[in-house]
Amino acid sequence: MAPQLPEHVVVTLLRRCYLTPNCQASRSRRHSLCIDYARALHTTRPSTRPLHRQAARAGTLTRSSSKLTEATDVRQLSTQTKPSKKKLTSTEDKQLWAAKTAAAQNGGRGRKAEAARIAVLGGGITGLASAHYLVRENPNAKITIYEESARLGGWLKSDYMDVDGESILFESGPRTLRPSTPAALVTLELVQELGMEDQLLITSKASEAHQNRFIYYPDRLVKMPGPGQDTFDMMWRVLTEPVFKGLIWGTITEKVQPTRPDSMDDESVGSFLARRMGTENVGDNIVSAVLHGIYAGDIYQLSAKSLMPQLWHYEAWKGTLVDAMMTKMSENIDLMSQRDEQLKMDLNPVINETVREAMSEASVYSFKKGIGALATNLEKALKANPNVEFKMETGVTAVDYDGEKDGIKITIKDGKPATYTKAISTISSRILSDLTSNSLPSLAQSHSVTVMVVNLYFKDPYVNPERGFGYLIPRSIPFEQNPECALGVVFDSDAVRGQDTASGTKLTVMLGGHWWDAFDGYPDEEEGIAMARSVLARHLKINDEPAATRVSLQRNCIPQYTVGHESRMQVAHLDLQREFKGKLAVAGNSYTGVGLNDCVRAARDLVMGMKRGTVDTGLEDMGSKNLYIQLPLPGSREV
Repeated sequence: MAPQLPEHVVVTLLRRCYLTPNCQASRSRRHSLCIDYARALHTTRPSTRPLHRQAARAGTLTRSSSKLTEATDVRQLSTQTKPSKKKLTSTEDKQLWAAKTAAAQNGGRGRKAEAARIAVLGGGITGLASAHYLVRENPNAKITIYEESARLGGWLKSDYMDVDGESILFESGPRTLRPSTPAALVTLELVQELGMEDQLLITSKASEAHQNRFIYYPDRLVKMPGPGQDTFDMMWRVLTEPVFKGLIWGTITEKVQPTRPDSMDDESVGSFLARRMGTENVGDNIVSAVLHGIYAGDIYQLSAKSLMPQLWHYEAWKGTLVDAMMTKMSENIDLMSQRDEQLKMDLNPVINETVREAMSEASVYSFKKGIGALATNLEKALKANPNVEFKMETGVTAVDYDGEKDGIKITIKDGKPATYTKAISTISSRILSDLTSNSLPSLAQSHSVTVMVVNLYFKDPYVNPERGFGYLIPRSIPFEQNPECALGVVFDSDAVRGQDTASGTKLTVMLGGHWWDAFDGYPDEEEGIAMARSVLARHLKINDEPAATRVSLQRNCIPQYTVGHESRMQVAHLDLQREFKGKLAVAGNSYTGVGLNDCVRAARDLVMGMKRGTVDTGLEDMGSKNLYIQLPLPGSREV
């Protein structure tokens, strides 16, 4: 028999149902239920002020003339942002959310509660993770996942190929995960919940893959400065290699560059770097290469505020990046994201000691059967749950608000429409905009780039003259050195070891991205292989015939957070609230981060926010999530 809520909680709910006039019930339902549950279970009245408002009130940073300024009481703020010591148990917490969801669905009229019905659009990693957290936090909910294709996992695709009786693993999408970011904690928690600890493959910080990362410029590979390298050798490279032109002088003179005007709400990454460093070289030669490896995008289109939020806020904090860094070192304080700090407080105690120790020495990690194993294990766990239904090869043709049932109506091709209590869209924002009859122009403006991924396997284990993670190609490279529009090359055999039984060399060439934006068509498989081999021959002098190849054209795979992205998402939040009355939420790489860790975190943040009653659309934090606060550095004495 399922555990029941404490009697005093039920009484409080019923009292609210009968004391609130029907004409006000719908309007006040979401807010009042959350407050009543807190009142019923706690002796003190909970604050309804959002966390970021509480922090601002406690005050380490305030805004004046649209700029961050220093406040005096860091100790007070760090105390305010600590979680309350008095918490519900996990079981009680889930029971409360299940009851709130059911009560809200029934309008608080005392009818027998029915389980919430929630639709998840998209069976990629964000959709699967969203379903996982919904099941975890609301076990009684009925979840339906709509996936247009015949497979789950989205851009996560790990496939084995047989070569002369031996196996090699090819990755079409992401291949490694970084364990050192706040969002990475969410993925590690998920790994533990799925029991995947024994499947981890770790690339250590002592490995060649960690220490040797290159940029190709102008006609050769140049090793980037990093840990484990000889100091004199690093300095000599920075002083003599053309790729670093302007870096030292730009850093020295950054302190005297004028601060951006108060009226500037955003600018491109390229513009930001040129303005702060006094030269375009640093952005064109170094940062553009790095962003080719993450966004496959153009630094003169991508948003500095969205992609480099801490640097953006550093300038507002102290006027220059150098002054901000000097303050950090001399006073042991830093600007930190409130959301990130709260996430670390929530999840650091959850990560077990074995995983924590392993990740402390990890540069990146993957799984024995590839990154796709994460989606495979999520799929397996969800299919074992009778409350989860998968609708495969089922394309959604319309998403509408059902005013009569106060829910979301999902229409599919050649199928009967179904109405759900709530819907979570994890598909592309532009596709979602096309599916809605309501006006959502803010979502339609998102642009994505197409990338061709070419995997190659060579039998010779020494065919690659270099050892390391791979190299990236900047926008400033001469055309004759990159007519194929390559973004970079990954040395898969070094990046992750332990996935193949074959002992040869595995490489991946990435082509396209923003360089293909104006293309009417794309290369076919044969042309893609020829282009990749041409890149390897010119850059690495590899002319051998590959023993195995695979080509994947990833159409519109990476959303571009162009200048004004945050403002557009703020408008999208209001559009979703207005048109769908809080019944449609969004998550995924179109909104708050394109990486795998970002997508898993977005799923968790959304579901936990729904549980708390603070999230309707998933975009509530846009405009406030990057409100950085001044805090003592870990291990330092509080100010």
